[in-house]
Amino acid sequence: MANSSAQAKIMYPKNEFRAVWIATVANIDWPKNSTDPVEKQKSDFIEILDAYKKLRYNAVIVQIRSNGDAFYPTDLAPWSRNLTGKEGKAPSPYYDTLEWMIHEAHQRGFEFHAWLNPYRATSSANLEIVSKKHDLIQHPEWMIKYAGKYYYNPGLPEVQNHLTRVVEEVVKKYDIDAIHFDDYFYPYTVDGEKFNDTDSFNKYSNGLELADWRRNNVNVFVQQIATSIKKIKPWVQFGISPFGVWRNQSVDLRGSDTQAGQTNYDDLFADPLHWMENNWIDYILPQLYWSLDHPKASYTKLLKWWSENSKNAAIYVGNGSYKIKSDADKKWDSPFEIPNQIDYSRSFNNVQGNAFFSAKWFLNKNQEVTQLLAENQYKYHAIPAAVPNFKKLVFDVPRVTSVIKDKNELVISLQPTRNPMRYVVFYGTDTNGDINSDDPSQIVDKFLVQKNNNRLAIRVPISVLENKSKFALSFIDLYGNESKEILTQLPQTVVKTN
Repeated sequence: MANSSAQAKIMYPKNEFRAVWIATVANIDWPKNSTDPVEKQKSDFIEILDAYKKLRYNAVIVQIRSNGDAFYPTDLAPWSRNLTGKEGKAPSPYYDTLEWMIHEAHQRGFEFHAWLNPYRATSSANLEIVSKKHDLIQHPEWMIKYAGKYYYNPGLPEVQNHLTRVVEEVVKKYDIDAIHFDDYFYPYTVDGEKFNDTDSFNKYSNGLELADWRRNNVNVFVQQIATSIKKIKPWVQFGISPFGVWRNQSVDLRGSDTQAGQTNYDDLFADPLHWMENNWIDYILPQLYWSLDHPKASYTKLLKWWSENSKNAAIYVGNGSYKIKSDADKKWDSPFEIPNQIDYSRSFNNVQGNAFFSAKWFLNKNQEVTQLLAENQYKYHAIPAAVPNFKKLVFDVPRVTSVIKDKNELVISLQPTRNPMRYVVFYGTDTNGDINSDDPSQIVDKFLVQKNNNRLAIRVPISVLENKSKFALSFIDLYGNESKEILTQLPQTVVKTN
């Protein structure tokens, strides 16, 4: 069992995952409208990145497949109507949207987690808007209609294999940091509706009860995805963000002290504890979208439960920023609810960060909350720690070969290391202080290492170096491990003293 004892509150952790979900389904966050011109799409996406960079976030979880569609060119799915207004229509002027988003995110030091909804095929039953290339048209035998939508049947091996190919293509083709699934496995139950998988159950159940067979289908798929990712790029993480309640204690003594109307295990046929037990996922990110003291499912009780019941994976927490000042639970009217939730999550030494649903709620909105975060919990930069399965000592250090200064930036050239560098962490302090890489207040920023043939470099704006005279660099490898820092001399002319 993971160690979950509360620790003395660290106000400013150096290593912390700070993520935001960027939802594209129904144009929740981006693009703002499905018919926006490409240039507006790009400027709106950059606005999201820059807003969260300013708040010192370090990861984006971007939805690239929501309804059997794609935000990238592929023969396995049509282009998303949320991107171009019509399913199957490519962007015009053409651009590989996913490649572009990854590039912009990495340029700003964000991890890019590619978020896919594997099982949801459509958001409605309207077949007229579905592309001829969509799996619903190509393979109607894979689909189950339920509550006005179509879903892939998780019980069919051919569906599991097809969805695995979808993930494998993204991992092979794109420079992502993680594959991310959210809480949509078997659909949330709707009264009076039946998920009709009787034929596949009769064919493949092999003596299992229906609920056990469904859970096994999800388990087999999760294991298959995990194995595929690591075979292709072992440094790419696999994370899952399940619904916040595994089971209620009234049904299972191992469950949480909650009265949730639906649960992972019993309604979505998803068993996150089993995935962690078997080392299939690198991080778990339960969606705890309730207030700290909610009577039926409190953030406080659930966070403690996940802390005590998680193993073999990093634990992050999903926070419901969409509820601020817009929920029946009036606790969300307080600007301190989210800051207090972050403080509480930091009190458990095996909980390593937070993610927020969704991007638009801190984009020129809820300024009281964002100001509190910027001045307190997120006052300084933080770097995501390497997830448990990736942690290792890095013996290389970055070596500076040259520093070229122009009016606005330094171009710092670096010697290649045995361990490939993804980022360089830049530390700085004033004349009176010594460099301490454990002190997040000394993190100037994290810079993407740019490769040109065998030459490596980072570009550092001179403006971020003002009032600093001592500097050090470390690097972060593909797995998220940070090297030791090394002191570095920079041209003194960049320092402006007050």
